[in-house]
Amino acid sequence: MAVTDTTPVDLQEALAAGQLRLRSLLPGLTDEALRAPSVLPGWSRGHVLTHLEGVGLALARQARYALRGTLIDVYDGGRAARDAAIEAGHRRPVQQLAPALADALDEVEASWSPVGPDDWERPVRYRDGVLRDAALAWWRELEIHTADAGLGYGTQDWPVPLCTHLVGFLAPRIPEGFRVTLTATDTGFAFSHGAGEPLPVEGRLTDIAAWLAGRVPSRPLIGAPLPVLGNWP
Repeated sequence: MAVTDTTPVDLQEALAAGQLRLRSLLPGLTDEALRAPSVLPGWSRGHVLTHLEGVGLALARQARYALRGTLIDVYDGGRAARDAAIEAGHRRPVQQLAPALADALDEVEASWSPVGPDDWERPVRYRDGVLRDAALAWWRELEIHTADAGLGYGTQDWPVPLCTHLVGFLAPRIPEGFRVTLTATDTGFAFSHGAGEPLPVEGRLTDIAAWLAGRVPSRPLIGAPLPVLGNWP
């Protein structure tokens, strides 16, 4: 399933599954586990979980306000305020951080659940897009950073619909000058992007998606040398 054929019902189900999965990883967290490194260089698990708390609330309010017919910024104070909140929040003890994240997920679920089939094209401030764009952004953030937290769910566990969406969304990171053909050896999924020097890349679908997302694939991809990816779209 690619971004173009992810129906609203599919997307609601995907968000619900990802949110439930994240909740299931929270029991048993300790202060020591929060201070341990995450998959992201320079970030602890506390950083990642605090970011999930903040971005979940930020995108949830896009839904809240869109349903009222009102536009609102993603973050009050922009990127600087977001970064400051992560720096302040990641130091919280587990007795504060875990319940705060659970409360944020409550708000996320309450904000997205009223979204109906006729609401997905409502305008939002997020990238000057529509509500569907904000929901897809939350799906990406939720799944990618849940894997980044390193709590037992990794890129190798990403569902097929997410992976095919990520391939389509992140393919613009491939630099100009290459005609990259991505072939998933486990599912048969194939995707081509760009023009120029042919470069076939093969591997498991989750590993292809992980590479495009800037994460280390669980198993190496076949197709060397792989190009250095550009900025996130």
